[in-house]
Amino acid sequence: MSFLLSYWRLIYTPVSNGKWNMAVDEAILEAVGRKDVLPTLRLYSWEPPCLSLGYAQPVADVSLEALRERCWDLVRRPTGGRAILHTDELTYSVCGSSQDPRLAGGVLRSYRVLSRALLGALSLLGIDAEAREKPAPASRREDQASLPDPNPVCFEEPSDYEITVNGKKLVGSAQVRRKDAVLQHGSLPLYGDITRIVQVLSLPDGSDREEASQRLLACATSVEQILGKSITWETAAQAFVASFQEILNLDFQNEYLTSSEISRAETLMRGKYTSWNWTGRI
Repeated sequence: MSFLLSYWRLIYTPVSNGKWNMAVDEAILEAVGRKDVLPTLRLYSWEPPCLSLGYAQPVADVSLEALRERCWDLVRRPTGGRAILHTDELTYSVCGSSQDPRLAGGVLRSYRVLSRALLGALSLLGIDAEAREKPAPASRREDQASLPDPNPVCFEEPSDYEITVNGKKLVGSAQVRRKDAVLQHGSLPLYGDITRIVQVLSLPDGSDREEASQRLLACATSVEQILGKSITWETAAQAFVASFQEILNLDFQNEYLTSSEISRAETLMRGKYTSWNWTGRI
């Protein structure tokens, strides 16, 4: 599958809290849908650590007290899927027209296309990964209801065309499709203890927590665990850019968020992502 050359924006945003990160992704999605800006690849990270819930995931899946004790943030994503603890990772987001051949054709096809670029980035980092085929990935349309998933942890089980290494999930992604535009974002854990998320889940007791930790270790991994060494965020970002350029035939324009995107993100952060009406709505 080959594509005609397209011009996209490349944006690196400073490390930020979870509410701002989600607000920015949605602001870019809206701007791309209006054709105010080019399709965009955004690379970013999180501080402080933040637990993100999927669009239809019950907030009861997490312990708010445990989050407060650790000074970790909580946010609800506009995309589907299950809980992810964002820390020590590279996060990517792709926003483009739903008519772009790289994103057209529905969730499954666009997952398949973008997974090629993700696999290419990992190959540049020395990781031999595959896009695992399973039931359809977590996603939703604006006009579709999503049912809660009984398993609260995103990285515990791969969805269709998510990235695995030796059967263990490495890259978790989720997507939302609106009438005119598509947002897909995902996480590449670089290093650190991938079981930390278990400490803030609503589990009955210590034995359940230990069992959940062991299950997660058996099903998920990080770049450091695969390579036996840690790599920097910058190294991972360079691999993502090079792979997206080559495999999706993109010419990236290094840019910043526009003033209108920043203004819209500020509005979304205040009115939506900091509101319990959104975060705790389920």
